[in-house]
Amino acid sequence: MANHGPLHRWFRAHPESVGETYVEHFGVASSFGAKMIAGGLACMVHAVLPNFFERTGSNTVKALYSKMVSRQPGARRPAYDEPQWRPEYEI
Repeated sequence: MANHGPLHRWFRAHPESVGETYVEHFGVASSFGAKMIAGGLACMVHAVLPNFFERTGSNTVKALYSKMVSRQPGARRPAYDEPQWRPEYEI
């Protein structure tokens, strides 16, 4: 196995390990990050004003989890459609 050096490790090794290019991985990771930030901000507003964003945090977590699981090899349907996916608490 060739030693690709630190630039390869920093920018290409992980994306390649999940079957993506750097640009593809950048898009996916950025999308997840932006959705987590938006969901987190909605939770912060909900903490102060409980009538606002009553399910946004929970729905964000479910959607991101489902998307992440659906990207795995052999994935079938959205994870939160599975019978065992019943969160004990909704945010």
